[in-house]
Amino acid sequence: MKFNKLIPELTVCDIEKTKSFYIDILGFSLEYERKEDKFIFLSYEGSQLMFEEFHQSGWNVDELIRPFGRGVNFSIEVSCIERIRNCLVAMCYPLYKDIMINEYKANETVFVEKEFLVQDPDGYLLRFVQG
Repeated sequence: MKFNKLIPELTVCDIEKTKSFYIDILGFSLEYERKEDKFIFLSYEGSQLMFEEFHQSGWNVDELIRPFGRGVNFSIEVSCIERIRNCLVAMCYPLYKDIMINEYKANETVFVEKEFLVQDPDGYLLRFVQG
């Protein structure tokens, strides 16, 4: 397995709830887990995320207050944004922002992206993007 050079590791309240959300609803793949540590490593079309259930001896620098990850959104490029969105809607899972088309200028190039946002069970903001 190839590991990305940057892989966010997120602290969560309930690893099983997180695992179900990302795998059963969003369609991520479980690359491996360490059940004794309540840790999972997931991937989706080249994106990689790690999750660990909160514990006192972890690497927590302050009190965790929901929503977690304030001020951060994780941009995840996908090949079919509608599939993920429709799975969430079918499960009556609330979207933070529904599908929209946005233009972003980078130097002289304009990128047009279709995207939507959803918060995971711990409040981490996920921005699914299709170029």
